[in-house]
Amino acid sequence: MLSACSTPCDRPGGLCAPIEPNTSVAPVPPRAPEIVAPVIPEAEVETMPVDAPPGASVPGAQPRAAGQAADSTPATRIGLLLPTRSDALGPPAGALRAGFMAAYERDRTGFEVNLIETGDSPQDVLAAYTTALEQNDIVVGPLARSAVSAIAGAGVAVSKPTIALNHPEGRGTGGALPHNLLVMGLSIEDEARQVAQWAASEHPGARALVVSGANAWQRRIANAFAAQWKQLGNASQTVELAATNGYLSESGIYQLKGRVDADLPTLLFTALDADQLRQVRASLGPALPTYGTSSVNPGTEPGTALAELDGVRLLDLPWEVQPDHPAVMVYPRWNASRRTLDLDRLYALGIDAFRVAREITLHPGAPFTMDGVTGRLSVGFGDGPARFERVQPSAVYQSGGFKPSSGVQ
Repeated sequence: MLSACSTPCDRPGGLCAPIEPNTSVAPVPPRAPEIVAPVIPEAEVETMPVDAPPGASVPGAQPRAAGQAADSTPATRIGLLLPTRSDALGPPAGALRAGFMAAYERDRTGFEVNLIETGDSPQDVLAAYTTALEQNDIVVGPLARSAVSAIAGAGVAVSKPTIALNHPEGRGTGGALPHNLLVMGLSIEDEARQVAQWAASEHPGARALVVSGANAWQRRIANAFAAQWKQLGNASQTVELAATNGYLSESGIYQLKGRVDADLPTLLFTALDADQLRQVRASLGPALPTYGTSSVNPGTEPGTALAELDGVRLLDLPWEVQPDHPAVMVYPRWNASRRTLDLDRLYALGIDAFRVAREITLHPGAPFTMDGVTGRLSVGFGDGPARFERVQPSAVYQSGGFKPSSGVQ
């Protein structure tokens, strides 16, 4: 349902959760396992009405009427449509909501946010969306792909600006989206295409070996890279490594090493997770330039430097790889005690979702660019079909941190 996220998985309800840790053909120090599909304590995800987040009240201030900004101009009403009543989608929705409210707290003047809670079913979301259109000026949501597809294809009149937080199912194969629907979800396929452009700029005319796992999301990454690589006029071959319970086959890695030694590809593109890439690099060594998407990001928590990944080139959100970026520094870090990289990315998406909604409201019909915490955003809205592009920064993993690269601008 959230399979357009940066590191999706195939488990129902797993929703961007990391793959289970893997072993290696060479001795690799184990990492502490991440918590899959964590339960976020309510105290860490705002539990009060969304239009009155903590810290909003000012001692001695006079209350204002609902719908009124401080200057008595009617406030812009943003409907935040999230599946907070869903057992599976609740944690992702909570992370996104927390990020949205963090951005709202910084630039709340002239806006009020109304939470519209839903469950899992597209029918529930459609009914809630219809109500949200009646009661708000702009709607942000829904979050699940099936829900976005329902709104985009069910004949619902998208009569007001709507910012979808995921891509509809079968994107690129269906008809045009409603003009008032802007899609700004995270997409791992888009990352793979950007990595192909980056690698081609650094290695013109190179032969790439694409190394993929057997999960559906890994095949999607591999196919997106290979298609873009071919479009750029370059040749590639794909090798799929079998895995058992997330552990790559040692015989498969041995055969991969033999193929690399015989074919001498210019570079590797890896549609793997971080622990699987550690296995591959432990066997192949660091000499062959290696590229990947955010799925190979091992995180940067203290004491987790992974020597096997030194030199790996990857894309991820500024929120994850550029903590000193001006746009990142002005927002608080999510303080949930049990979070994963994937939930952290959804928190960042929530920040940018509010910022985009605000800009669309303040400058209707005008295209704009923005240094977002999820990337460099280019938005066109209100003049024909909605247009959205996200360019994520490139980075090199080194000694447990990230160094910026000039590969993707």
